[in-house]
Amino acid sequence: MNRIGLIVGGVLAALMLAASTLFVVDQRQLAVVYALGEIKEVISEPGLKLKMPPPFQNVVFLDKRIQTLDSPETRPIFTAEKKSLVIDWLIKWRISEPRQFIRNNGTDLRNLENRLSPVVQASFNEEITKRDVSGVLWRERDKIMQDVRNRLADEAKAFGIEIVDVRIKRVDFVADITDSVYRRMESERKQVANELRSQGAADAEKIRADADRQREVIIAEAYRDAQKIKGDGDAKASAQYADAFGRDPQFAQFYRSLEAYRSTFRSRSDVMVLDPGNEFFKAMRGSPEAAARR
Repeated sequence: MNRIGLIVGGVLAALMLAASTLFVVDQRQLAVVYALGEIKEVISEPGLKLKMPPPFQNVVFLDKRIQTLDSPETRPIFTAEKKSLVIDWLIKWRISEPRQFIRNNGTDLRNLENRLSPVVQASFNEEITKRDVSGVLWRERDKIMQDVRNRLADEAKAFGIEIVDVRIKRVDFVADITDSVYRRMESERKQVANELRSQGAADAEKIRADADRQREVIIAEAYRDAQKIKGDGDAKASAQYADAFGRDPQFAQFYRSLEAYRSTFRSRSDVMVLDPGNEFFKAMRGSPEAAARR
């Protein structure tokens, strides 16, 4: 029984010893091996590693992936033309010198970010104050990011890190300036809209006046053509009447008498008191020539 207990105890002791001397390095991590409080080794290759048991050696792991640092707060920055802008930025960084990183920041990444943020903000301040608003907004935006990255390169070495990328996320005016800019833009848009409406009204009046003029011209020309056609028709009718009546004057006189009767006795209510021997009724009385012809 005692022998079994010794075996079990030995196995447990061996497992505890193995647990204290073996460790696994993940491919996303750096392993820093401390020996009596001093950095003895930095392991970047993943796999199962061996060390001395505590308190002789212990291991601290650091994330070696690319990290992102966003601007913690938005402070206004004055441009070369004394315009106040708010810049939101971010940087990408990773640990390049683990020993230097630990000496300056310890093993907590937040310590590095708290110290690095003011440095990045100061670099942006230096670059923004040398340029005007249009340069910051679009003309020199890429150059600003590159210049800030170059400025941070030396500072990053002191922190034991490498700056991978620098980006400007947003550029905006401060609230008061933004409101005034919006009001000015609104006023300008209203002015343009009023000018367009006035121009449109003037064009509409011009179009209406031109249409009225064309209408009068068309009506006048149509009336002229109608009168000309009517005159031509009346002339032709008169010529035909004259030719027809010239062939038989008596028939022509009889026809005119019938037209006169038609016009006079158009309505049954018309009443005329005349002498039957009046010249007006000559056609009704007939004549020897007419009777002969009949």
